[in-house]
Amino acid sequence: MRHLRSSIERLRRQKAKFRSSNSKASSLDSSTAQDGNKQTDESILSNAIPASMKSVDALPTPAASVPAASKAHFGLEPRPQPSFVIVHNASLPEHLWDRAYDELKENETSEAALVQAYEKILSRHLRDRDPASDNDIDEENIIAQDDPGARRTQMNQLVTSGLAKIKRETKIKESVDKGVQVIMSAKDIISSAIQTVPQAALAWTGVCVALEIFGNSTSATKANRNGIDYVIGRMQWYWELPDTIFKNNVDAYNHLSKMRGGLEAQLIGLYKLLLLYQMKSVCSYYKNRGLVFLRDIAKLDDWDGDIKAIEKAETLFYKDSGVHRKEKMNANLEHIVTYVKQKMTKEDLQCFKDLGITDPSYDKKRIESTKGGLLEQSYRWILDNADFQQWRDDEERRLLWIRGDPGKGKTMLLCGIADELRRISASSGLISYFFCQATDQRINNANAVLWGLMFMLVDQQPALMRHIRSKYDASGKDLFIGGNSWFALSEIFSDMLRDPALTYAYLLIDALDECTSDREKLLDLVVENLSASCPVKWILSSRNWPEIERQLAESEGLERISLSLEVNADLVSRAVDAYIEHEVSRLRLIKYNPTIKDQVHHQMQQKANGTFLWVALVVKDLRDRQDAEYDDPLNILNILKDMPGDLTSLYSLMVDHIDKLKGDAPSLCKRILSVAALASRPLSLAELRILADFDSNRVNNQAMERLVNKCGSFLTIRDCTVYFVHQSAKDHLIMDKPTQPIIFPSGHSEVHYTILSHSLRAMTPILKKNIYALPHPGSHIDEVEIPNPDPLAAIRYSCAHWIDHICNGISANGSSTYHNYLDDTGPVSVFLHTHFLHWLEALSFLQKISDNVISITRLENLLKVSLSS
Repeated sequence: MRHLRSSIERLRRQKAKFRSSNSKASSLDSSTAQDGNKQTDESILSNAIPASMKSVDALPTPAASVPAASKAHFGLEPRPQPSFVIVHNASLPEHLWDRAYDELKENETSEAALVQAYEKILSRHLRDRDPASDNDIDEENIIAQDDPGARRTQMNQLVTSGLAKIKRETKIKESVDKGVQVIMSAKDIISSAIQTVPQAALAWTGVCVALEIFGNSTSATKANRNGIDYVIGRMQWYWELPDTIFKNNVDAYNHLSKMRGGLEAQLIGLYKLLLLYQMKSVCSYYKNRGLVFLRDIAKLDDWDGDIKAIEKAETLFYKDSGVHRKEKMNANLEHIVTYVKQKMTKEDLQCFKDLGITDPSYDKKRIESTKGGLLEQSYRWILDNADFQQWRDDEERRLLWIRGDPGKGKTMLLCGIADELRRISASSGLISYFFCQATDQRINNANAVLWGLMFMLVDQQPALMRHIRSKYDASGKDLFIGGNSWFALSEIFSDMLRDPALTYAYLLIDALDECTSDREKLLDLVVENLSASCPVKWILSSRNWPEIERQLAESEGLERISLSLEVNADLVSRAVDAYIEHEVSRLRLIKYNPTIKDQVHHQMQQKANGTFLWVALVVKDLRDRQDAEYDDPLNILNILKDMPGDLTSLYSLMVDHIDKLKGDAPSLCKRILSVAALASRPLSLAELRILADFDSNRVNNQAMERLVNKCGSFLTIRDCTVYFVHQSAKDHLIMDKPTQPIIFPSGHSEVHYTILSHSLRAMTPILKKNIYALPHPGSHIDEVEIPNPDPLAAIRYSCAHWIDHICNGISANGSSTYHNYLDDTGPVSVFLHTHFLHWLEALSFLQKISDNVISITRLENLLKVSLSS
């Protein structure tokens, strides 16, 4: 006993020394980080944005409003083409107008003929001849056909000369025709636009010629004049659109590049409509003048329909470009967030690592995988449930409590709900969840729940990290590990939920009944944070425990909704039926035997009683036994007839089945089950082999896996780690009175003693000085490379938890059983005398020193009570 107390004091001194050295290292790291990161926030964010996406400008609003439009009058569907790169000196607007013009010419419908006629009229203007002349010589088309640059020069010439002619003629008529004022105003607009951007001549030519016509004729209709006026008023907007929306040749993100290609096609379609309107206006006048080559041109006077088609194209483009702009903005924000996360990674993730925080999303994936995957039909019903929808949609309903008996599918419901909420909150809020499991010390306490929820909130909104860092930087990780840890964590968590930067959040906690430490404090904290000042909604799930209901009753004034799976038994049963159908279809022996499959399905429906877990256990048992014990599909029906319909009886039947195995299999399975049931966390196959005292020379991981599979359906293996299929399975082994004599013939204390004994025996030959062969003793933990194979792999659990099993054994049966182990010449004292420093070194690599200080303090207190009694 003297040696043990001496070791306790030495461990405390080592911890203090360890804390001091860590503080120095943290200080050094902090100063180094400050020296190496002197960029301003502005420069960091500037670097975060790709050069091609430095800004996202709003789409300019045209002077006129965009009315609702009818169906496209011209029937010109945009041709989706890939976004292109400019290869010569022309601007992007020039390219798009050129493409629109060329596509009209290449069109095999009437549009191509209209373009040809239009160009012949323009050719007569270029020759300065009367466009209305029927001279055959004047029918020659001299507009450049294969040279867009030359064509633009011709169009510029036409606009310049046309504007000059309009100016002369309107000046003469100014005193006699009030309508001339309108033409003069339009002329000024065109003149200003061409002076600013001479390259826009192609777009303006038709308008200019039309004005020239209107100045010399009274035959143009009011609708046609209004249409030209509409086009003139918006032409500058049309020209500026490409430069505003497509500022850069290539979008930085693939999905935006595809959207850009579609928008370009839409804009070209709009330009085609505008060009056609101008061409129609020009050709309509000269057709009425009797030009021979215009006789075959189709009807040209549906001016209202033509303008409506333009308006519709504008409206569609305006709408879709808004989507593109929003997506571009979201992509920029995501890029900035990713960059900021990367900038925070070194310090913030080190903080998470120091505090032993893990990502709950991996626990969700593991749970789903262990249970055979997430079947949509098993949870879809709750998304349509009135209580769930009321909680989701009503701002006043902030807490939804889903409660039900073991095996009713609560965990998979929350997995499905989490996926649905992630989908609907992707752009407007955050989602954070945590899955408690009593069998795993990492995730069975209130501190772990808060850490998990905060981890996911920070991961989605890094700005919230400052609440953790302010405490961590000031006090280090010890603040979050000692007796005051809950108060520090709850304060940080509450501050996060009230942070103005938090827009909205959904917080989900599954299996509250499996939060075995400080559950009451956790529930109090939830109720405290249900106020309107926290933009948060909660979902909790648990068994039907009165103590949980009593605590949540305090939130009645805050509109709590309770959703009972027993009350919704019909809906749950339908979901279970879908699960049965899915699982039965995967049974190899009956997969292609519809008759037997239907009978199996029917029997399972009759016995399942709306319990997912019952179905999962029975199917696992059938799947495990079908190869070893039978090959006739009818045997499945016989086995099902003997299966009880409730979980407790089913567990008892599984224990009886283990007891009737051949040879030494029963005793081996009982050793495995007893150790797994009393272990503080799920064990790897290698750890289980040591603690259950299997000879490693005779039983390798594959042999252990076969033995685990013989343990009824109590256990399952995932990534070489052994888990209980459900907390209720472990509870049955530990607490069911008829089962205890079978699994624990000498009581729980004896199994704790066995785990302790085998742990000490396993650690003794492995622990040694500098077990990881570090090059120098001052290595930082982040610089440590774990050897392959890891010498600590098989004894990780033993190093971290051997003291826990002394404490649990004493709590179960007093200290008398452990007296020989704890005296001055016992195995514990011998181990500490020989390997104390080696053990501390191993704990430092496992980052479990603080946990073991707590365990030793607990042991010391237990021994004081035991010795005084």
